[in-house]
Amino acid sequence: MKNIVILLIAGLSMQSFYAQNIADAVRYSSQDITGTARYRGASGAFGALGGDVSAINNNPAGSAIFNRSFISLSLSSGNYDNQTYYNDGITVSDETDIDLNQFGGVFVSHGGGALRKFAFSFNYDRSTDFDNGYVAVGNSGNSIGEYFSGYAQGVPLDLLELRDDESVSTLYQFLGENESFGAQQALLGYQGYFINPDSDDLNNTSYTNAQNGNSFDQEYQYLSSGNNSKFTFNAAAQVSENLYLGINLNAHSFNFRKETIFFENAQNAANAVSSSRFDNELRSYGTGASLQLGGIYHVSPNLRIGATYDTPTYYTISEETEQYLSTEGANGNVVLAPNVTNIYEDYDLQTPGKATGSIAYIFGSNGFISFDYSYEDYTSMKYRPDNDVFFQQVNADIDNTLKGTSTYKVGGEFLSGNWSFRGGYNFKESPYQDDSILSDRSGYTLGLGYALGSARIDIAYDWAKQTSNPRLFDGAFTNTAYVDSINTNIIATLSFQL
Repeated sequence: MKNIVILLIAGLSMQSFYAQNIADAVRYSSQDITGTARYRGASGAFGALGGDVSAINNNPAGSAIFNRSFISLSLSSGNYDNQTYYNDGITVSDETDIDLNQFGGVFVSHGGGALRKFAFSFNYDRSTDFDNGYVAVGNSGNSIGEYFSGYAQGVPLDLLELRDDESVSTLYQFLGENESFGAQQALLGYQGYFINPDSDDLNNTSYTNAQNGNSFDQEYQYLSSGNNSKFTFNAAAQVSENLYLGINLNAHSFNFRKETIFFENAQNAANAVSSSRFDNELRSYGTGASLQLGGIYHVSPNLRIGATYDTPTYYTISEETEQYLSTEGANGNVVLAPNVTNIYEDYDLQTPGKATGSIAYIFGSNGFISFDYSYEDYTSMKYRPDNDVFFQQVNADIDNTLKGTSTYKVGGEFLSGNWSFRGGYNFKESPYQDDSILSDRSGYTLGLGYALGSARIDIAYDWAKQTSNPRLFDGAFTNTAYVDSINTNIIATLSFQL
């Protein structure tokens, strides 16, 4: 039975682990276009329209557009198709899953005088789907030994030598409790024969990569799962003939799991390690809260404008990791399975706020065309506590690496009897100054609906494309894979007027 040792790593000892936290912050801050099939069929361009349960995510005033109470339930079938390029290798990965994507309701009460109507609503949205996977296969001139060598610099050799009756597991735990994640990596590299100390002096703090060749067959398997969910509690009112105002209180919750497996085979005898396997698992859990304020104004019976402000989301995040390394070479077969779960001290993340302006034109009973523009400044993201030296450095890196982004959404609907036909386009800029890290994202949507009495059935299809160039590992091993991603979804919604 696996023996898991729980340990706590806090403060500066987290430095070596959080080398990718800019990418993590972007991941936890991003939201897909999710919601009902009607909403997604028009690319989510509902900021000046309202009248859809998911539209309250765009503009809280949208629930006051309803004249009758309304509920909806949505299921989605999502697929990712990743084509990965790694040096001389090309691979394709894809997977499909089915999820409860949305559930919500709006409850309307008609008033009198200036306050003509009240609306209270709730909505659940699977705002981001973390399910993803790819495989990078190819030949590289760089060995994973560089990863271990980079972390080992500055770590005394005395910390990496096993004492009498001491196991790799107990030393790995000790280094996590008393030193750092980086010292744990140095231990794996030293005991796995990937690195050599420059001298046998126990005070030695300098190491070299024991892999002396320049041709390595490598395979990197990446698999992630989880989602970011948003629970919205909404109140809105029609405060005059043409003005609607609303507010949302949002509770956010995410779980993210990332597993990577790395294989390396050396192509010549000059290397200490001829073959190896290196496993890493990260599990992250976060809860947060945010607020939205919005308004819709009917300039004329046909023209509507809307404005919304989303406050930053304030997350508290917990993370834990596990590792495994096996090597084979001149020193025989070595298996390093610490069976230790590193549990890190909770930290806080502030995501960017967002401002949205919207305009829509209504063609009487024939349909609409609508446009939304949003702006988010990703340099405003902050890790806390503020007095942590490492987080101060990362926040400075955020300022130098990220930028403000614009999002454009345009959508339309055409009505013919009981049938509705929809389409849309959406575009979001990359939050990175260097968009080779993560490109702009563009997508197209189509939708179809049929009204049957007080019920309605809607179906939508969306397609989105984005490329990325993720690093396989943090630290001195700088190899990247180029991933060309296409994500598609089919959404079905059943709605009822009450």
